[in-house]
Amino acid sequence: SAAAANELRLHLESAGLVSRLFRVDDDYTASLGQNLCAQNSFIAAHEGSRNKETRVTYDAQNHKAIYLEKDLNKNSTVTHDVDIPPCVHDVIGGLLVLRTLRLEPGKTVQIPVSDGKKFVQVKIESQRREELDTAMGVRKTIRYEVFLFDNVLYKRSGHLHVWLTDDNSRLPVQLQVRLQFTIGTITFKLQ
Repeated sequence: SAAAANELRLHLESAGLVSRLFRVDDDYTASLGQNLCAQNSFIAAHEGSRNKETRVTYDAQNHKAIYLEKDLNKNSTVTHDVDIPPCVHDVIGGLLVLRTLRLEPGKTVQIPVSDGKKFVQVKIESQRREELDTAMGVRKTIRYEVFLFDNVLYKRSGHLHVWLTDDNSRLPVQLQVRLQFTIGTITFKLQ
């Protein structure tokens, strides 16, 4: 049906040395409607000493995204809302949209994205074909850059690259975030 929702779940967990320096244990859930349009998202973030829960409700009829963040350590709440078009994607849903596109290297596309605080058109660039060592062995992939940083959705400078398999399944096998500060590059490999 038109209202049928896909539920998207993501668990992020730090490993090895990083985990001892800065522990990350995040759970992300989102409901996506028709055309992968965001309906709501929920993040439980335990990062270092931070302990926050963030809920975003995407109200397509009233063209608003409503943001509610609870800081469980301080027992405080932050709310925000922003105007959005009838169909917008959360960040992870945007990556699913990318999987549905056949974006050849050298081509770009723009995807409407909101985190509940901002609404932006995010540019995605298909950069090049690469062979990548993955949990499923060496796979042919296409590397994309998603322009979320440098005052687009996020203020800080950085680069986000995503590798999808260069086949019909278009599986996301690696995600890399390069930030301009001491942590440097964070690479997430899909398990």
